[in-house]
Amino acid sequence: MKKMNKCVSCGEYTLEEKHCEEKTISAHPPKYNPNDRYAKYRRKAKGIADG
Repeated sequence: MKKMNKCVSCGEYTLEEKHCEEKTISAHPPKYNPNDRYAKYRRKAKGIADG
């Protein structure tokens, strides 16, 4: 079963690996893990204040 992907350049959702001549990224968030080591860095990259 294919998973939904999102085009980086135009933001359109697709099932293909490439769209607009660029590679697509997964449209699904990573699985939740309470022991996530990298959550602090993802929040920092998004600009969300780390409590």
